[in-house]
Amino acid sequence: MGLNPPFKSNDLFALTVFLAVATHRSFRVAATELELTPSAVSHAIKNLEKRLGVRLFHRTTRSVSLTDAGEQLSAQLSPAFGSITQALEEVDDFRDSPKGVVRINSSEGGVRLVLLPILAQFLDKYPQVHLDIICDGKLSDIVADGFDAGIRLAEDVPQDMIAIRVTGPVRFAAVASPRYFSTWGRPTSPRELLEHRCIRFRFDSGAIYRWEFERDGHAEVMNVTGPLTLTDQPMMVDAAIDGIGIAFVPEHLALKAIAEGRLERVLDDWCPEYPGLSLYYSGHRHVSRGLKALINCIRGE
Repeated sequence: MGLNPPFKSNDLFALTVFLAVATHRSFRVAATELELTPSAVSHAIKNLEKRLGVRLFHRTTRSVSLTDAGEQLSAQLSPAFGSITQALEEVDDFRDSPKGVVRINSSEGGVRLVLLPILAQFLDKYPQVHLDIICDGKLSDIVADGFDAGIRLAEDVPQDMIAIRVTGPVRFAAVASPRYFSTWGRPTSPRELLEHRCIRFRFDSGAIYRWEFERDGHAEVMNVTGPLTLTDQPMMVDAAIDGIGIAFVPEHLALKAIAEGRLERVLDDWCPEYPGLSLYYSGHRHVSRGLKALINCIRGE
């Protein structure tokens, strides 16, 4: 199926809007991505459907789905728009300095450990680059979701990605306040955690994190219980400081409170190291100068 000739100047805008809605199955999300109002997105789609003489989306108050015509148009347009995007990115290599948006998907730990230390330096050096950082607990498909790169634990990076190690090993720590230990005692093995009040972590997917321990080649995975479940690890540290229970968190989040005596470690010899964080990106897409500059800045730090 093709457009009715001639191709008008505003068709490119309408098709860009169409692909955004088709990708997200949402007028609202597409509007946010394109920095438009939802009504502008709706108006663009209605005009495109009128021009083509076919309906592209099934719309209800709760869902958006593609019609057969919409599916076909999306399948044909996506590779073409991908080629256009790559061509524009490759031309950008001839600029004197990087420019444009670099979208990064990262875990909370990745933002704290890798990005925060270099943000001011990077943005001062490259004022024409805009960093769009999305922090979530999901292992997002960075290609499908339109990100330039991701930052995750090395073991979580998909095998088809190019990965660059950006931190040393990451270690977890089981911690609680001195007041908690004086009241409830100190576990001497992971199994004893089942008798303690633990502060649990819930992933964005809804799954509860099971605490993983290892010593002398022996692994213990504990499905702990307790009075509090959170989706924010720094808040888990705060809750542990308040004496609510034992938290199991990335070590760097608790080091300050440990040094100040507000938290104490437990089961330290059971807390293993994991391979560090990696920045990763697709090897099948052009790497923009902005992303290259960010990688160089991280490596320099």
